[in-house]
Amino acid sequence: MNSARISELLKTRPKTNQSWGLYVMGVSTKTKPDLGIAVAKKLVRRAVDRNRLKRMIRELVRSAQATSLKDDVVVKLKKPIGRQTRGRLRRQEQDFLRAQITELI
Repeated sequence: MNSARISELLKTRPKTNQSWGLYVMGVSTKTKPDLGIAVAKKLVRRAVDRNRLKRMIRELVRSAQATSLKDDVVVKLKKPIGRQTRGRLRRQEQDFLRAQITELI
């Protein structure tokens, strides 16, 4: 997905909860749905954790696109993670974030 398309999607009204913003816009019938992920370095300090979150998001959105979601999607993290664990993403917080993104999709 190119930056112009991401900017266009970010101007739409998102579905949100505590930690995530989900921006969805219909796709034309000729192209396949795309996915954009925004996990800022300010919110997730460690690259390992940013990559883990991105993999988790890709997995959840692809499974949703296979069943019901047929649109372009941008997922954006809104809150910093790891406040109690000195910036590290732990299993409990990862499960919490996974549950929240599943609710949005």
